[in-house]
Amino acid sequence: MSDNRQSLSDLGNIAKGETQQNQPAPDAPAPDAVAQADADTPQQETAPLREQEIDQYGRAYATGRRKDAVARVWLKPGSGKIEINGRDQSIYFARPSLRLVINQPFDITERRGQYDVICTVKGGGLSGQAGAVKHGISQALTRYEPTLRTTVKRAGFLTRDSRAVERKKYGKAKARRSFQFSKR
Repeated sequence: MSDNRQSLSDLGNIAKGETQQNQPAPDAPAPDAVAQADADTPQQETAPLREQEIDQYGRAYATGRRKDAVARVWLKPGSGKIEINGRDQSIYFARPSLRLVINQPFDITERRGQYDVICTVKGGGLSGQAGAVKHGISQALTRYEPTLRTTVKRAGFLTRDSRAVERKKYGKAKARRSFQFSKR
């Protein structure tokens, strides 16, 4: 760690307009020598930390979960068609908000309309199923393009949403709601 404290003479140089950044360090090599050293060493490309996971049909597979819903998702390059349980997304998820949830991974990675998705989903309600499909698409997208992992992870789409319905307790009408109080 270098000592970056300044003396009174340094303050005088700063007042005149000279900075330490403009002056090379006495023990630093010349800029031409640094450029020559960079040219001699081969440049290494930064490879993704994970490998691409594709089956023999050129698809990436992932499982998504949310509440009681489980979605199995296959993703491959295509025109952007999303098929859920043999039906188009606009038919299966009639509410626009649910279709918006499903397309979030594509929007955040700017890949909308570039991949076809085939999905089977079981259990839960429509909202849970949409969340499960989103989770599965996010996982499959990172398996097909590992470089997108940081983008999808920062958005929080790779983490399973563990929130679920709280169980009913005895002596209560629901999980926490008490029975109606009667004074008489």
